[in-house]
Amino acid sequence: MTTPTETYIENRERIQPNQTNNLDTAHGGIVMMLMDEIGAMSAMRFAGETCVTARVESLNFERSIPRGDVAVVESWVYDAGRSSVRVRLRVDRQEPRTGERERTSESCFVFVAVDADGRPQAVPELAVETDRDRELRAEGLDADEETEG
Repeated sequence: MTTPTETYIENRERIQPNQTNNLDTAHGGIVMMLMDEIGAMSAMRFAGETCVTARVESLNFERSIPRGDVAVVESWVYDAGRSSVRVRLRVDRQEPRTGERERTSESCFVFVAVDADGRPQAVPELAVETDRDRELRAEGLDADEETEG
């Protein structure tokens, strides 16, 4: 069984001019694409199968990411169903010269494991073994409660 810590991925992408809008900040669609790609990597690491996006929950853009800053995307699996995988995602903007970080977006995405024909595949149970696993799982579940409440 795979743990949340084993599915944790942190990726960085410097925002370039072709990724910006008229305000010279990252297009929301670019940020969402980065989240989807990194989230899928966490889901596939957990499931051991190809995973496709099934749902995006409450994605808010709290602040922008200026051109030249770095989008830091964090992703991990915090829950699983029969064929679905729940992934928590956070995005920070990072000033590349100072390392200063500030939260810009966060969400939970649901992915479904599929075979080569696109049929849903069973996923393993999520193992929670360490304090770090418990922290990551709790953060995802807390976000679910905020979305539902």
